[in-house]
Amino acid sequence: MTAPDREESLRALYRAFNARDIDTVLAAMAADVDWPNGWEGGRVVGHDAVRRYWARQWAEIRARGEPTGIRERPDGTVEVGVHQVFRDRGGTLLAVGDVRHVYSFAGDLVARMDVEQ
Repeated sequence: MTAPDREESLRALYRAFNARDIDTVLAAMAADVDWPNGWEGGRVVGHDAVRRYWARQWAEIRARGEPTGIRERPDGTVEVGVHQVFRDRGGTLLAVGDVRHVYSFAGDLVARMDVEQ
């Protein structure tokens, strides 16, 4: 996958996440994807664990992430600057901030994501 293709693929993942289209997001991940549990702490591994984590999170909070920049790092990972907004179920603003999501790939599939402040 070329760098522009990877960038568009990641932007599509954020659009799918924001639309709560979990099947589209999971289809872009390796079966044994290693994902941070930024809400409760720790990590989850595999499609089923990611699906359960997001179901719990979405039942309690409304997270939205908008990519602000994407660049490939020298080590082959891809860094996405993300503006995040978190609201409770009623729409009350909980937090707003910017982070970096760092993706590792297995071929064209996301193998791991890490969050950097």
